[in-house]
Amino acid sequence: MAIPEPRNRYQIMILYPITGFAPVARNSEIGYYPGMRQLIVGNWKMNGLKAESLARASEFRAFAEAEKPACDLLVCPPATLVEAVAKALAGSAIAVGGQDCHTEDKGAFTGDIAAAMVGDLGCRYVIVGHSERRRDHGENDTRVGAKATAAHRAGLMAIVCLGESAAERDAGRAETVVAAQLEGSWPQGGSPANTVVAYEPVWAIGTGRTPTVAEIAAIHGLMRTLIVARLGSDGHAVRLLYGGSVGPRNAAEILAIPNVDGALVGGASLKIEDFAAIARSCQAR
Repeated sequence: MAIPEPRNRYQIMILYPITGFAPVARNSEIGYYPGMRQLIVGNWKMNGLKAESLARASEFRAFAEAEKPACDLLVCPPATLVEAVAKALAGSAIAVGGQDCHTEDKGAFTGDIAAAMVGDLGCRYVIVGHSERRRDHGENDTRVGAKATAAHRAGLMAIVCLGESAAERDAGRAETVVAAQLEGSWPQGGSPANTVVAYEPVWAIGTGRTPTVAEIAAIHGLMRTLIVARLGSDGHAVRLLYGGSVGPRNAAEILAIPNVDGALVGGASLKIEDFAAIARSCQAR
């Protein structure tokens, strides 16, 4: 599919309500899909043993039950802890996801985990294509798309990660790189019902650096344009997350940007005070 150029870098798409996709009067400045709750994802990465992770899950559950934040919450523990954390959060408002899955449903793939296995542990989501997987395991767009498709076969929501390197950003290629990644990583049958997209500029992950508001708005506006070009009006309902050094100090500003429908949070998701502050920053819609 040819990649269309947005009319301008900060284009805000026409928005529709969740039911039926019928056009409605709207304010072109709101930059979000009416009724769509933002999603805050805690990616715990390779952190935590069982006791501390269960204690963290208990704190997260208590927060969600006490404050009922105006967003959806998801945590993605290490594979060894998924089942225990899923049991600890069962019946709460916090969903559980995996950090990766294989492209195949089963087979001789030592050390890998099939999407159905992730779901069997109590997960509803799985992250695919995180920059650390792309960097450390050589995963390309085709493989990421195949993993997302495998997630769909298992009934999971795939969180497809994209993002440019510092060199690509400095060369003025950020939008070109992200557009190509989105095109190459988009799963077969991808839709709002089974796919979330997370923009994580590689140079911002864990560094304390974040893009400017204008830079985030430009990439998210571009992703929205490309997804709507692919899906039609359904593309307005695909959640687009921002990730990369999201914390309590910048969450409110980031979550107010048009077409930012939540955040993929790394280090700040390991402390209840930080994760709770980010969740409190969500925009009621």
